[in-house]
Amino acid sequence: MIQIHCPYCGETLPELEFAYAGEAHIVRPESPSEQTDEEWAAFLFLRDNVKGPHFERWRHAHGCGRFFNAVRNTITDRFYITYKAGEPRPDLAKLLEESK
Repeated sequence: MIQIHCPYCGETLPELEFAYAGEAHIVRPESPSEQTDEEWAAFLFLRDNVKGPHFERWRHAHGCGRFFNAVRNTITDRFYITYKAGEPRPDLAKLLEESK
């Protein structure tokens, strides 16, 4: 079973405690009403389908209920790091080097 660390609670718990919430660091358009239908559809539905390390959002659904970000390898399901929402995206190259 995959273990996920909640950066808010400080607990590392089974994945059943958490809910996947999509790709992380997606920036909402400042003026959605000014978007064309194609631009709005792209914002809502088009996401990267990364093979390997991927920036994701998760929610501690059965705990504190807060959203946080994580870097997870989509091939191995290994979590490299979890970090609070709003924190900057970690340097992926440095992170992967440190995890060797």
